[in-house]
Amino acid sequence: MNWDMKSLRSRFETVFGASPTGAVRAPGRVNLIGEHTDYNGGFVLPIAIEREVRALFRARDDRTVNMVSGQSPNERAKVDLDLTISPGLPKWANYCKGVIAGLIEEGVALGGADVYFEGNVPLGGGLSSSAALEVATGMAMLSASGMSGSVPGPTLARICQKAENEYAGAPCGIMDQAISAMGKAGHAMLMDCRDGSLKQIPFNKPDLVVLVADTQVKHGIADGGYAARREQCFSAARKMNVSSLRDADEASIELSHGNGLIDDVEFMRARHVVGEVHRTLEACAALQSGDYRQFGRLMYASHYSLRDDYQVSCEELDELVRIASVTKGVYGARMTGGGFGGCAIALVDAELADSIAQALAEGFFGKFGRRCPVFATHATAGAGVLE
Repeated sequence: MNWDMKSLRSRFETVFGASPTGAVRAPGRVNLIGEHTDYNGGFVLPIAIEREVRALFRARDDRTVNMVSGQSPNERAKVDLDLTISPGLPKWANYCKGVIAGLIEEGVALGGADVYFEGNVPLGGGLSSSAALEVATGMAMLSASGMSGSVPGPTLARICQKAENEYAGAPCGIMDQAISAMGKAGHAMLMDCRDGSLKQIPFNKPDLVVLVADTQVKHGIADGGYAARREQCFSAARKMNVSSLRDADEASIELSHGNGLIDDVEFMRARHVVGEVHRTLEACAALQSGDYRQFGRLMYASHYSLRDDYQVSCEELDELVRIASVTKGVYGARMTGGGFGGCAIALVDAELADSIAQALAEGFFGKFGRRCPVFATHATAGAGVLE
């Protein structure tokens, strides 16, 4: 796919018969550590990545929003801003409809627009293509309506999360939308998902790079497994009389399991969350002190907990982590995202990144007989306007 702005403008003109007047971008993300902690009030440590969704737009003089995705060019979506906005077909547009409805609910005076989306974030890969689409929608609609920058990042993230929850039926936390909207180049973002506070952690060492390996096993958090684990966590918290598993500790979940207050599955889920909250804070400290080996050990521990206690890994993800663990120049590796497929990440020595990527791809092919695309990324900036 041609990704330059000239090609994107040409595609917009083909679809809408006129030239776009502006463009915005919103990145996908990888979560370095802190998985399935966001909806439990814990901590997460994501980075925005160099894969993104771009939205080209042109304001209209009526109250209609027309939307086309380059990945589904024959599935056009239309919204009348004066009518109740409801989910429907095509399904991809529900993420966008929810954002538009949320902006209106927030009191933003939106105008009509033609919007064309194109992205290179792998779909269903656990890299948050949906959040990138949502944030790009919000940025495009605000810009087309002459209100670029009028909605603060935390508010936009909340609107986008609500859109995914209510219009796409995916019960995600707020991490994905927050990092896409508010990521900072050269930084990881430590987010306290209880109070929404953010701390930008430098992550721009030239001798480090993150490799992303896509199993191409598609997952979707609206498919049921994600929601089931979320409810298991909430059930454990209710039985233990805490507001969320953020307030539990290892001793309390051991005691609650021992006396039969929580069942075996709830115990496993809670053990992962409690451990992952601590691992995330320890990993942040390791990153700040430059102790990448310790950071890597915590990445592996996170993966094994997700595999064994949270049970959201899969054979392909486990194999990538195994290959990484015996490859020179790898500090650590783990699955990233909701699980059940998607991508694994590895923190590696930049000088050896190419050979490590080759080892991952060849090892995966040797085991499964199919390709596993691997790409390198650095921490990039959150959403913004394109010139």
